[in-house]
Amino acid sequence: SLTQPVTPELLVSPSSQDGDLGSECPEDRGNWTGRLDFLLSCIGYCVGLGNVWRFPYRAYTNGGGAFLVPYFIMLAICGIPIFFMELSLGQFSSLGPLAVWKISPLFKGVGMGTILIVSLVAIYYNMIIAYVLFYLFASLTSDLPWQHCGNWWNTDLCLDHHIIKAGNATIPVNITNTVSPSEEYWSRYVLHIQGSSGIGDPGRIRWNLCLCLLLSWTIVYLCILKGVKSSGKVVYFTATFPYLILVMLLIRGVTLEGAWKGIRFYLTPQFDHLLSSKVWIEAALQIFYSLGVGFGGLLTFASYNTFHQNIYRDTFIVTLGNAITSILAGFAIFSVLGYMSQELGVPVNQVAKAGPGLAFVVYPQAMTMLPLSPFWSFLFFFMLLTLGLDSQFAFMETIVTAVTDEFPYYLRPKKASFSAVICITLFLMGLILTTEGGMYWLVLLDDYSAGFGLMVVVITTCLVVTRVYGMKRFCRDIQMMLGFKPGPYFRACWMILSPATMMALLVYNIVKYQPSEYGSYRFPTWAEVLGILMGVLSCLMIPVGMVVAVLREEGTLWERVQQASRPATDWGPSLEENRTGMYVASLAGSQSPKPLMVHMRKYGGITSYENTAIEVDREIEEEEESMM
Repeated sequence: SLTQPVTPELLVSPSSQDGDLGSECPEDRGNWTGRLDFLLSCIGYCVGLGNVWRFPYRAYTNGGGAFLVPYFIMLAICGIPIFFMELSLGQFSSLGPLAVWKISPLFKGVGMGTILIVSLVAIYYNMIIAYVLFYLFASLTSDLPWQHCGNWWNTDLCLDHHIIKAGNATIPVNITNTVSPSEEYWSRYVLHIQGSSGIGDPGRIRWNLCLCLLLSWTIVYLCILKGVKSSGKVVYFTATFPYLILVMLLIRGVTLEGAWKGIRFYLTPQFDHLLSSKVWIEAALQIFYSLGVGFGGLLTFASYNTFHQNIYRDTFIVTLGNAITSILAGFAIFSVLGYMSQELGVPVNQVAKAGPGLAFVVYPQAMTMLPLSPFWSFLFFFMLLTLGLDSQFAFMETIVTAVTDEFPYYLRPKKASFSAVICITLFLMGLILTTEGGMYWLVLLDDYSAGFGLMVVVITTCLVVTRVYGMKRFCRDIQMMLGFKPGPYFRACWMILSPATMMALLVYNIVKYQPSEYGSYRFPTWAEVLGILMGVLSCLMIPVGMVVAVLREEGTLWERVQQASRPATDWGPSLEENRTGMYVASLAGSQSPKPLMVHMRKYGGITSYENTAIEVDREIEEEEESMM
C-alpha cells in the first residue's frame, strides 16, 4: 500500500512540534475560506429563532418598551465585553471550547459544562426547526389548513375570524372563551397534545413530527459535513436571507389596520416592571441566548480565524446588529398583534398566548388574513428555518470542534463520521420531543437547560481569565493579535461589572425561583427537580474537572492547585510565526536568548505586529527588573 513515507524521529525538524509529525499542526484544523465567512457565521449564529420567537414574547411579558432599558444595560455590561472576551480566547489559541482550557487546566470542567449545555440546547432547538419544517410543508397548499374551523381536530370553541368579518355587526358574537383555528391546529393537530395528560405521560410518537426532526438533523449534518469549509458557505444565504423576508413582513404588518395599537403596546413602557427581578434576569438571559455567549459557539468560530483578524470591529457589528434585529422583529410581531386585537375587539395583551407557540399561532393566523396567504406563510416559515439552521450549525460545530481538538490525532481525519455519530445520538435523544406530550419536555428543556448553568459557566470563565490567568496578560495577548490593548471600558467590565452583575442575577435567580408552566399546566415536582438537576449538572462539571486536574499534578495539595492553574506549556498562538514575546521560548527548538531576533531572521522584516511584539518584550523586561 502506498502510504506516505514516515520521517524517522531524528530527522524531524525542531520546528515541528514535539516531533509529533505535524499531527498537532493546525493546518489540518482548517480555516475560514472567505473574508466574510466568520462575520456572517457569527451574525447567523447570534440572530436566531430567539430574536423572533423569544424577544418579542419576552418584551411583551416584561413591560413592553420598558424591557429595552434592562436589555441595553445588560448588552453593555454583560453582552459586548464577554462576546469580545470569548472571540479573543478562541482566536488567540485556535482551540475549541475544551482544549482552550490549556489557559488554566484546573478549570477544564467549565469546558465540559459548556458542552453539556450546548448538547441539551441542540436537542430541543432542532425540534423547533422540525416544527418550522412541518408548517413549511403545510403551507404548500392553495388553502392554508389552519384557515377555517370544521376539521376533525377542531372543537366547538373554534371561531373563524373570517365569519366574524362576514357577519359584520348583524349578530353580536361572544368571543370571550373561543379559540382561533390556528391555535387548535397547533395544539390539537401538530402537537396532538390532547393525547397526553402531562409530562409524565408522553403518549405516542407523532410520526410526521418525527420525520421532520429527522429531516432537520439531516440538513444540519449535510451543512456541517466539512466543518467550517461547508457551513461557512451556507451562511452566505442563511444569514442574509432572513433580513429580506423580515423587511417584507414588517412592511406588510405596519400597513395593516390597527397595527399601531400593537406597536404602542410594544413601545409603551410599564416601568413598574423594572422593579421585579424577573425582568432583569429575562433581559440578561435574552442577551445571553441571543448573543450565544457562554455556549462556546463564538469561541469555536473565532478559533478558525487568522491570528490578526479584527474581532474588535466584528464584536460591535454583531452585537448591535443583533439587538436591532430583535427590535425589528418585535415590530413585525406586534403590528400583527395590534391588527388581531382590533379584529377580535380585545386588548392586545389578550390576543397572544405566551409560550413557544407564539410564532406558530399568531403568525400563521396573520398569514390567513393576507391575499396570497400560502406564499406569505411559506416565506415566513422559510425565514424561521434559515434563522434556526445557522444557530444549530454553530451548536453542532462547537460540540464537534471541542471533542476533535481534544483528540486531534484520532478524530480530525474522521471528522465527518464523528459528526454523523453526534447528530444521530442527539436525534435519538430528541425523540421524546416528538411525542404527544413532547411540548412539555421542550418547555422543561428550554427553561432549565441553559439558565442557571450558563450563568455559572460564564462567571467562572470571566473570573479565571481576569484573576487566575491575569488581566495584564490577557490584555497583552489581545495586543499581540490586534495591535492595541483593550480600553478601560472593557477592563472595568471584565474585572468587576460583568462578573458582579451576573453574580447578582444568579442570586436573584435562585431566590426568586418560579416553577415552569405551559399555559395552565403546572409541572409536577419530579419534573422540576429533573430540570434543576440539568442546570446543576453542568455546574458540577467544574469541581469534577478540578479534581481530575489536581490528581494529575505532583506535590502537596496547594502546589498541585498552583501548578494546575498555570497555563500549559504549549498555551499560546498555534502557528509559530505568531508566537512572539513570552510565547517564543515555549515551543520546542526555539529556546534562544533573544527570541525576537531569531524570529525576525526566520520570518524576514518587521511588520507592525512585530513592532508591538518588541514593545511587549520591553515591557516584560522592565517588569522583571522592577520585581527584582
